[in-house]
Amino acid sequence: MIDVGATAPDFAAPAVADGRATELALYRLVESHRAVVLSFAPANFVPTSTAAFAAVRDAGWHDGDDLAVVALTGDSLYAGFAYVDRFDLPFPVVSDFHGGVADSYDLLAESWEGHSDIPRRATVVLDDEWRVRFAEATTDALDRPAPAPVENATATLRDLGVDVDRPRVNYDGPW
Repeated sequence: MIDVGATAPDFAAPAVADGRATELALYRLVESHRAVVLSFAPANFVPTSTAAFAAVRDAGWHDGDDLAVVALTGDSLYAGFAYVDRFDLPFPVVSDFHGGVADSYDLLAESWEGHSDIPRRATVVLDDEWRVRFAEATTDALDRPAPAPVENATATLRDLGVDVDRPRVNYDGPW
């Protein structure tokens, strides 16, 4: 996993955002926000990852001008459309189909549920100077840590001056 304090790798990747396919360029988000949260998952519709994404949605992290939230999964862009629609996700969902972005953050799973070269489940917080300020991953994507990595990221965001509510991850939701 990428180290806290390291310079974050830039990337451009296909994403579902605002109901359409687009290319998400990280540098645009870093340059225009105080912080960026990258939330990795091996695939769409993984219950534990969906619980975390829904918690971030419900906490309203996407509503502020000083924070950008990006979900990155190992699924295709087409699966991303169904996922965003099913769970009303208001932030971009990047298709890291071959794991290139996850690999650059040292978050590539060798294998999971019969799949290879996909992202591990993790949360990474970047500041506006490209520094990794928080990074936490689970051992397995189906782990249910309490608190969840995205919940633990809240303190770092507040330290960066981003006023956010702490998400409440409910692993037993309708996922």
